[in-house]
Amino acid sequence: MPVALASAFDAELARRYGQVIAREGKALGQDVSLSPMVNTIRVPQGGRNYETFSEDPLVTAKTAAAEIEGIAGEDMIPTVKHFALNNQENNRSEVSVTIDDQALHEVELPGFAAAVDAGAGSVMCAYNKVNAEHSCGNNALLNDILKTQLGFQGWVMSDWGAAHAPTDLTAGLDQEMHWIGRQQSFFGAPLDAALANGTVPLAALDDAVARILGQMERYGFLHGERIRPELDLAAGAAVAQKVAEEGAVLLKNEDAALPLTSATTSIALIGPTAKHPKIGGGGSAAVIPAFAASPLDAISSRADAGTKVSWTSGIPESGTPIPTDALSPASLLDSTGTAPLAQGKNVSYTGKLTVPADGTYSFVLDAPLGYATLRIDETSIAASIQEPATGSIRLTKGGHSVSFRGLALSATPTTMNLTWITPADGAAARAKAVEQAKTVHTPVVFAYDNATATADRDSLSLPADQDLLISEVATANPRTVVVLNTGSAITMPWISKVSAVLNMYYPGQNGAEATARLLYGDINPSGKLTQTFPASDTATPIAGNPSNYPGVENVVTYSEGIHAGYKWYNKTGATPLFPFGHGLSYTTFDYHGVSAKQENDTLTVRLTLKNTGKRAGKEIVQVYAGPSAELAVPQVERKLVGYQKVDLKPGENQRVEITIPLKEFSSWNTATQTWELGTGNRQIFVGSSSANLPLTFTTNISEMRGAAG
Repeated sequence: MPVALASAFDAELARRYGQVIAREGKALGQDVSLSPMVNTIRVPQGGRNYETFSEDPLVTAKTAAAEIEGIAGEDMIPTVKHFALNNQENNRSEVSVTIDDQALHEVELPGFAAAVDAGAGSVMCAYNKVNAEHSCGNNALLNDILKTQLGFQGWVMSDWGAAHAPTDLTAGLDQEMHWIGRQQSFFGAPLDAALANGTVPLAALDDAVARILGQMERYGFLHGERIRPELDLAAGAAVAQKVAEEGAVLLKNEDAALPLTSATTSIALIGPTAKHPKIGGGGSAAVIPAFAASPLDAISSRADAGTKVSWTSGIPESGTPIPTDALSPASLLDSTGTAPLAQGKNVSYTGKLTVPADGTYSFVLDAPLGYATLRIDETSIAASIQEPATGSIRLTKGGHSVSFRGLALSATPTTMNLTWITPADGAAARAKAVEQAKTVHTPVVFAYDNATATADRDSLSLPADQDLLISEVATANPRTVVVLNTGSAITMPWISKVSAVLNMYYPGQNGAEATARLLYGDINPSGKLTQTFPASDTATPIAGNPSNYPGVENVVTYSEGIHAGYKWYNKTGATPLFPFGHGLSYTTFDYHGVSAKQENDTLTVRLTLKNTGKRAGKEIVQVYAGPSAELAVPQVERKLVGYQKVDLKPGENQRVEITIPLKEFSSWNTATQTWELGTGNRQIFVGSSSANLPLTFTTNISEMRGAAG
C-alpha cells in the first residue's frame, strides 16, 4: 500500500492515509506509529520495496511529509525509518553500506529531512552498517547528521535487536528495542555497568530521557488519560480504496483493450489472487484486514448483466507434501509437510532434496505465528513471516542442497508447513487455464509475487511459472489483460503478447473493489510509477557486479553514486521496460505554452494542459531540471524538481502552475558541507514521465535570498 500511495503523487491523499493510521492506531490503544518507511528503492527486487515510496528523493520526501503531518495531526507520534540506507533485506544485519557523502545527502537523506521538518517524533535506526559502523551506534549518522545537521529534536529508537553496545547511547541511540527473552539487552544491566564505571556519561542518559519525555509532552501523553476514538472501519476502508484507485498504474493498453464494456460478454479470471485477494506484503508491515472481498466477487458484481464471469487458478492453489524419500536425511516434517514450532526451540534442517524431473518447482512455506526460511542450492527461495510465501526455482533431475529453518515468534505453540508444486502439477493447471481462455472474450490474469521483510526476491521474474502461464494464455487469446498484485518491479517477457497491464501493487483491503472500478472505467487510472521497471535482471543500476549487490564480504558499494534509479538509465542510455513516472490513462492530454518565472526563493513553471480525449481524467505533470554549468560538483543529467496532479473534464484546458523551491536546484557540496544552488541557465523539461518530456526550455536561476546552507 505505501508504494501505491506514492504512485498517486497526491500529498492530500497521503495526509488522509496518515490520519487513518493514527485514528485506528489510537482506537486500538497505540500511541506511536512505526511508519513511514522512507528508504530508497535501490534494489528492484528488494523485499520491502512495497513498504516504502520511491527511487526518487522528491517523491519520497513529499509523500513522507504529508503522511507524517496526517499522523501527527491526530496526536500519534510518527516514527520515520530506517535510518539509514536499509535498502536491501538480504544480509541486512551484517552488510555495511559504502556510500559517498554527496550521494547520501542527495539520494537517501531527503526523505528523512522532510520527515523531521514535518514533525516526526521518533527515528528508527537500521540493522545495516553505514561506512563500516552500525547504524544504531553511528555517531556521524545519528549525532552529526540527524540531530545536528537536520535538527532532529525527537528520539532515536533501534530496530528490533539492532543495538550492539551500551555505548550506542553516546553515539545517538536513545531507546533500545529488542526481542525480549531471545536477545541480550544492552540498555539494561550492561548500561547500568557502563554508567557506573564512567564508560557512558550520565549526561547521555539524561539527553535520551529528555528527548523521549519531550515528545510525550508535545503529544499530550503526560496530562492525564488519552482520549481514544471509536474504531471506524468504514472510514478506513474508504481511504484504503481511494489509495488503491489513485495509485494504480496502467502500464499498457493496446487498442483500448480497457476499460471493459458491455461488449465484454465473457471474462475468465485466472490466478490464485483473483479468488484469494492479495492484500499486502509480509513481515512487520503485514496487515490482517477486518474484511476483504475477492476480485472474483467484485468483478462479478460489477459486470454488465449477461456477462459471464468464471475463474480458474492457472497454477495449483496449494502444494503437496514433499515425499519423505525426497529428503535425505529424514526431516522433522510429517506426512503433511508440517513441523511443530515452539518459542526457544527452532526447527533447522540441512540435507539433500532429490527431484524426479527437470523443470520449475515452486515451494509453499507457511509459519502462521512464526518465521521460516527456505534455501535450495544456496539460493533463497521463500521467507514466511506469519503468512504463506511462495518461491520458485528451476531444478535439474537429481539431488540439490536444501536447508530450512523455523522459529516461533510468540509463546503460543505453532507450526511451519513446507509443500511443493511439481512441474507436472503446474502444467496441468496451466492447460486448464489455456482452455478456459479460448472460450471467453477477455481473459484477465491476476499475477502476484511474495515480497517480505528479511529477504529480497531472487529475481524479477514472477514466481510459480506465472510468466509461462501468462504467455500461454495470451497466445490462446490475444485480448488477455494482466492485473499485477506485486510489490515492486517485475520483468514481463510476455508484454508483447498481452493487450493491457494494470499494476495494482498490493492493493489493500478494498483492492478488489478498486480493481473492478478501474477495469470497467468507473474511475480513470492516473497513477505513475515511482520506480523504474527494468527490461531484464541484468539491466539495472545494481546488476553485473556483486559489490553493488548483494555485497562482497559483507560490504555493498553504492557505485552509482548520485545516479540512482532513472538517473542511472539517463546516464547509461539503458532502456527500461517502463520508465520512472510512466502511467497511462483512458483519455489523452496535450502539453503546450510553457514558461517560467523566478520569484525570490521559488521558480514557478506555467503551462497549459488540455484533456484531448472523451473521458474525464487526471494527469500528473512532471518537471525535471538539467545540470548547472556553474556548479563544480557532480550532477545528474535530469532530476525531478516538481510535479502536480491535474483533474480535467473532456476537452478542458487548464493553466497549470507548479511552484518549485530553489532548493530543488541545489546540489550537496561535500567540501563545504552545504547545499549549493546551481545558478545560471538551466534546461527545464516538462511532461508525463521521465522519458516523455514534450516541453523543453531554458531559464536562468539566480541566487536566492539568504545563503544556502
